[in-house]
Parts: sequence; structure tokens; C-alpha cells
Amino acid sequence: MLVVIMGVSGSGKSTVGTFLASKLGWKFYDADDYHPDENKAKMAKGIPLDDQDRIPWLCFLHDLIMREESAGQNIILACSALKKTYRNILRQGDRDTLSESSQPDRTKGLTVEEALYVHLDGSREVLHKRLEERRGHFMPAILLQSQLDSLEPPSYPEHFITIDIETNVSDIAGQIERTLNLKQ
Repeated sequence: MLVVIMGVSGSGKSTVGTFLASKLGWKFYDADDYHPDENKAKMAKGIPLDDQDRIPWLCFLHDLIMREESAGQNIILACSALKKTYRNILRQGDRDTLSESSQPDRTKGLTVEEALYVHLDGSREVLHKRLEERRGHFMPAILLQSQLDSLEPPSYPEHFITIDIETNVSDIAGQIERTLNLKQ
């Protein structure tokens, strides 16, 4: 099972993902840890990433997910996954498959069997305040609007839930567990 905690910067992906992984005993990966230095430098300068910056990173994350899934490991990934095409790459891993299809293409190699997207959603004001208060991260608050502009919230037939970021972390974890039908 794969749970992708997704949303724009400042939505609390890492906090929720770390908490949930600890509670469930699952592996946790923060996608930000796998950005190449060029991507981090670009964002630190206030320059938004484009598809060419993100696609190799997303393909790497897909490979990481597939390695863990093949080992029978449940994982939680904190990743912006802003666009449907990005979520398709996470699931399918094929950088040339940027289709809007939400169904895995089994002819394209390994795909993630089960994924739940947890979209952490909140107001621009709350997100901006969180980014302004965050220290030691390469993503400046000035890039928030570019992420909001790029965001394509998950929709049917994707398997997803949307949770307000002003909900406390424990309650968010509980909502995710209920969606996964896990005992609390």
C-alpha cells in the first residue's frame, strides 16, 4: 500500500507523513529529500520548477516506491504531486506517459498497485503564514502562488481524500486510517 500525502508547500505533508508512518510502523519518504541540487537551488532563488525539472525526480520516486512495494513494504510518501500527470508518473514511472489517463497502463512496466492520495488543502493565507514561519527549507514563500496555480486537486477516479490543513495531525491520521480501513 502506498499513501501519498500531497499538496502545496506549507500544507504539512512532512509533518503528517512522519506522524502517520510512526503510528502505523510504515516506511516514510519525504520527496523533498530526493530533489537534485539543481532543483533546490532553482527554488531557493524563487524560480518555480517546470515539468522538465520535475519529471526525472518523479521517475526516481516511482523507482523508490516500486522497490519498496516489491519488498512488501507499505510506504508513506510526502510529495507535492501537484498535477494529475505527476501522480501518473509516480504510479506508472514512465516519463513519456504524461497522459490524463488515471488507469495504470500495465504494458508500460511496473505500476503501483494501490495508492491513496491524501490532499492536504487550505487557504492561501494559512499556507503563506506557515511558509513565512518555516526555517531551513529551500522553498521560499514567494513560490506558493506558482504551486497554487499548478495544483490540479485529485478527482474521481483517483483514490483520494481531501483534508483541511487546520485539522490537527492526530485527527488527520485518524481520517487516513479510517479511509484505509485500518484499526485505530
